[in-house]
Amino acid sequence: MITIIFNELTINDKDRLDSFFKLNYHENSHLNFTNLFMWRKAYNIMWCIEDDILYFKAKFHDSEFALQPLCKKDRLFEAIDKLKAYFNDKNIEFTLSGLEENIVEELKNYPNGEFEFSTNRDDDDYVYNAIDLINLSGRKFHSKKNHLNSFRKNYPEAKYLPINNDIITLCKITINGWYKKRLALIPDDPFIGAERDAIIEVLNNFEQLKLKGGALFLVNKVMAFTFGEQLNEDTAVIHVEKADPDVNGAYTAINQAFVANTWQDMTYINREEDMGIEGLRKAKESYRPVKMIKKFTAIFKG
Repeated sequence: MITIIFNELTINDKDRLDSFFKLNYHENSHLNFTNLFMWRKAYNIMWCIEDDILYFKAKFHDSEFALQPLCKKDRLFEAIDKLKAYFNDKNIEFTLSGLEENIVEELKNYPNGEFEFSTNRDDDDYVYNAIDLINLSGRKFHSKKNHLNSFRKNYPEAKYLPINNDIITLCKITINGWYKKRLALIPDDPFIGAERDAIIEVLNNFEQLKLKGGALFLVNKVMAFTFGEQLNEDTAVIHVEKADPDVNGAYTAINQAFVANTWQDMTYINREEDMGIEGLRKAKESYRPVKMIKKFTAIFKG
């Protein structure tokens, strides 16, 4: 008999679920309400709280899987037992996705069966020293500093402003224009529409999600914008960073300005994964991450 009854994720669930994300120190960029909320439609993300344990499940294409349960450390195996029973009752292979490395180490000692573990380099989060992204000092950031200086020289009237309701409206108009251009170039890419919808969803609920963001403007036109939030006590996560592809240096400028104006008190900045996109990987590697956060998949083998 299935005991976990999953619910659709809505913006009104944020306050109730946030306390679970704070139970432990998480470095995985997916383990926060915003990330799950903005991708809930694309991945059919659902949740359930039972006996003070927060469960998530998702479905992508024809694959259904559970996410890392959120609970006190001494209740992990209890949560895994419940999830195993749920998948067994549905006659679906029990798969856990997006696991942190410390959870994998715990599951190696799971008393009621064994798991097979794997990782995918495409899913690893890039983590940087905040001070590096602010100062861009030294030889290793020489090219980035040149891009930033070039942007400032070419666009001396560009200004950075924190995101507010008026700016959100301009960001939504701008992002739709950028995505129309991308769709014209790659009309068969389903991710483009899903990403646009996810970003618009966040912008529509920006205040309730309690996010921080910033935008670069030139003559009341958005050149770039970004938003994120504090992930744990020493790390901020950047959920989205978008810039006009025709403005050279805009990505470098918005990255530096956002961290300098908003996250100067953080030790680390998590800029999420590259999804195996070659250009995105090259860009993220060029900022010299100080660590990579692996996300593991575990398949129950009995």
